[in-house]
Amino acid sequence: MTENTSTLHHAALKVEAGESPVKEAWLRFKRNKLAMLGLVMTITIILAAIFAGALAPYDPVKQLIWTEGVKAKLASPSAEHLMGTDLYGRDILSRVLFGARISLQIGIFATLVTLLIGVPLGAIAGYKGGLYDDLISWLVNVVFAFPFILFVLAVVSVFRDPSLYIVFVAIGLVNWVSICRVTRSQFISLRNREFVEAAHALGLPSYRIIFRHILPNAIAPIIVQATMGMGAIITIEAGLAYLGFGAQPPTPSWGLMISEGQKFMAQGQWWWSVFPGLAIMYTVLAFSFLGDGLRDALDVRQKR
Repeated sequence: MTENTSTLHHAALKVEAGESPVKEAWLRFKRNKLAMLGLVMTITIILAAIFAGALAPYDPVKQLIWTEGVKAKLASPSAEHLMGTDLYGRDILSRVLFGARISLQIGIFATLVTLLIGVPLGAIAGYKGGLYDDLISWLVNVVFAFPFILFVLAVVSVFRDPSLYIVFVAIGLVNWVSICRVTRSQFISLRNREFVEAAHALGLPSYRIIFRHILPNAIAPIIVQATMGMGAIITIEAGLAYLGFGAQPPTPSWGLMISEGQKFMAQGQWWWSVFPGLAIMYTVLAFSFLGDGLRDALDVRQKR
C-alpha cells in the first residue's frame, strides 16, 4: 500500500468513525484547562455586557447624591453598594457592568476593521508576490515603525469629538499589521499547494482562488490572532479613555473611571479606580487564555 493510499484510507476511517477536524480541535481545546477557563471568563464578560441593564442595581449615570444625599459621595463598598460609589454618588458596580459593553463594542468593531484591512492586504501580498508583496510589506513596516499608541492618538486627535466610532476605526487603522503578516505568511505557504494549482488549471479568477480556496485553509491562524488581539485592543481603548480620548463623561468607561478615581487613591478611596482596573485585567486574561487555547487546538501538530 502506497503512502498516498494509506493516507486516504486513514482519512476514510476517520470519517466513518464520525471524526472531523472541528471535533478534534474541540477535544484538544477541552483538554486545555486554561483554555476552558478563558472560555468561561469570556462568556461571563459577554453575558455581563448583554444583561448589564438587568444586573446593574442602579442607573450607571444617575447621581445618587440627589436621592441619598452627600453620604452617597465616595461611599466605600458595602451591602448597598458592593463596589462603592464615586465622587458623584454613582454606583461603581453598575458602571463597571455597563463599561463591559463599551469595551466589548470597541474590541469587536476594531477587530472587524483590522480584519477588513489586514486580511485582503495580506492575501494579495502572499498570493501575488513580487511588486504587490514589496509595496504592502513596505506599508506594513512604515505603520509598524511608529509607536502604536501615538499613532492612534494622532488619528483620534484629528477629530474634535473623539466618539466611540472614531476610536475603533482609529485602532483598526493602525492595528491591522499583525493580521496582515499572519495572512501573508499563510498564503505564501499555501499558494503552491496542489489544490491551488488545480484551481489555476481550471482557469478560475484570482479573487475566487484567494477567497474560496486559500482563505478557508488559512483562517485558523487568523482567528487565533484576532482573538488574542481583542485583549490588547480593550487595553488600548482603556488607555485612550484614561488620556481623555474616546468615551466621554458620563459614559461608563473603565479607562475613564480609572482616570477619574486615581487622584482619590492617596486619600484612601481606592475603589473608584481599582474595580474597573480589575475588570480590565480579567478581560485581558480571558482573551489571552482563549487565544492560547485556540492556537493549541487548531494546530494540527498538537494531535495525539
